[in-house]
Amino acid sequence: MSKTKPLMSKTKKRLLFICLGNICRSPAAEGVMQHLVEHAGRAEEFVIDSAGIGNWHVGELPDYRMRNRGARRGYRFDSRARQFTPDDFDRFDLILVMDRQNLRDVLRQQRTEDDALKVKMLTDFTVRFRGTTAVPDPYYGTDADFDHALDLIEDSCAGLLETL
Repeated sequence: MSKTKPLMSKTKKRLLFICLGNICRSPAAEGVMQHLVEHAGRAEEFVIDSAGIGNWHVGELPDYRMRNRGARRGYRFDSRARQFTPDDFDRFDLILVMDRQNLRDVLRQQRTEDDALKVKMLTDFTVRFRGTTAVPDPYYGTDADFDHALDLIEDSCAGLLETL
C-alpha cells in the first residue's frame, strides 16, 4: 500500500492527457492508463481522455506507428483526436501534459489559478525514469523513438496510479 497522499478524493477521478496533435503521446497515455486501471480493478474510479493543443488531426485515429508499437505491448489505442479547450479545465481534475511547450500552451488558456493547479507534467510521476522532464514527441522519429515514448508513458502512468 502506498503511503503517498492521494491527489484527489472525488469518487471519479477525471484525467486528461495532452500532447501537440493528440495522435501519438496523449492517446498512448490515455490507452496505457485505461489498461492499468482496468487491470488494477479500478476502472470504475476513472474517466480518462486525451486531447491535443492543435486542431490538425481532429477526428483521426492515433498515428499508425504508435498504434503498432502499443499493440506489441498489448495496448489498443483507438481514441479519436480532439483539441483541448478551456472548458476542459471544468471537465477534468488533472490535466497531464507531455512536455514544457504543452505546459505553456495549456497554461496560456487558464482562466483562474485553480485551472493552473490542475496542470502537471506527466513525467512528474516517473518511477524508473526519475529526472526525466518530458515525453519526447516521436512523430518525426523511428520505431525506437515511439518505444522510448511508450517506456516513459508506462512508467509515468504507473507512478500516477500509485498516487491516486
